[in-house]
Amino acid sequence: MPRARDLGIEIGRLSSGRRNAITDVRGVLVGHTTLIEGDDVRTGISVLVPPPEPLFAGCERINGNGELTGLEWIRDSGLLTTPVALTNTHSVGAVRDALISNAPPGEDAWSLPVVGETWDGFLNDINGFHVRPEHVRAALDAAAATAVVEGSVGGGTGMICHGFKGGIGSASRVVDDGWTVGALVQANHGTRRRLRVNGAPVGERLGPEQVPLPGTREGAGSIIVVLATDAPLLPGQCERLARRAAFGIARTGGLGEHSSGDFALCFATGNRGLASEEPQIELRMVNDVCINGFYEAVVDAVEESILNALLAAETMTGRAGHTAYALPHDLLLEALV
Repeated sequence: MPRARDLGIEIGRLSSGRRNAITDVRGVLVGHTTLIEGDDVRTGISVLVPPPEPLFAGCERINGNGELTGLEWIRDSGLLTTPVALTNTHSVGAVRDALISNAPPGEDAWSLPVVGETWDGFLNDINGFHVRPEHVRAALDAAAATAVVEGSVGGGTGMICHGFKGGIGSASRVVDDGWTVGALVQANHGTRRRLRVNGAPVGERLGPEQVPLPGTREGAGSIIVVLATDAPLLPGQCERLARRAAFGIARTGGLGEHSSGDFALCFATGNRGLASEEPQIELRMVNDVCINGFYEAVVDAVEESILNALLAAETMTGRAGHTAYALPHDLLLEALV
C-alpha cells in the first residue's frame, strides 16, 4: 500500500531516514503477529525491541483511560530495560507474562515489561483472549531492522482511527545535526470530522457517509506512541520529546478525549553501558539549546506515522458483521486540493 510520501504528501521540512520508520534508529527491531480467524478474531501483537541493554527513557500520559505498563519505573529510574509490546486492551496481562517468560537465559529473574493497549472490540472478540504466549514469541522471532509493515497488522489489526480503518504506522526524521528520531504508533483514536492532513480539514470534506460505525462514540479510542532516537539524550530530555508527541496527535485532529488512553514513550540509544557497576559512568548529552530540532522531528514523525497507519489499512469486517472502511486514497487527495 502507498505511504504518505508515495502519494506526494510531505509533512514538515526535515528529511526522513532510509526506511522512513522507527527502524532507522540503529538497533531497533519491530515484529508483528496478526490474528485474523473466522468472523470474530481481528487482533494481534506488535513488539518493538530496543538494543538489549538499559537505555535512558522518558514517558508522558496525554489522557489516562488506558494502559502502558511499567511507566512508574521508567519515571523513577529513567531507564527502559525491556521490549515494548502493543496489543488489545484485554490481552495486556497475557502479553506481559509472555514477555517475562521469554526473557533471555541468564538474566536476573526480575522483569517489568512495557505493554501498551488500545481497544479493538468493535471488530474483534476482545473477551475471547485470543492473544497467547506463542503469538508473543512469534512476534519477537519476527522482529527485524527492516521496513515496518503498517496498517491492519499486529496490535493494530482491529483498530480504527478517525472513523476509518487504522492500525500501525511509522515514520522517521533526521534532525539538522544528523541524529535520527523514529516514531511508531498504534492508532485507534479520533473522529472523522476532526481529521486533518498537513493542516487541511480533510475529514470535513470527505463527509460522514464514508465511515458508518454504528454503536461507537465519537472520539472513543486511544493511541500509543513509541519514539526512539540515536541521540545521547538524558531521561529528562526523553520525557520532553515524549511530551511533544501530543502535538503530532493534535495536528491530525486528536484531542486526547475523556475516553481515550493516550501514552507516549521515548528512549535514546546514544548513551550505552548504563548497566555498569562502576561507581561513575561517563555520559554525553545533547545541549538543550539544540533540543528544538528534536521536537520538530517528533511532531512531524508522529503526524506522518498516523497518516501512514490510515493509508496502509484496508477495509475490514469483523465481529458481529461490523465493518471499518479504509480511508480512500483518491478521495483524500481530492480533499487536499
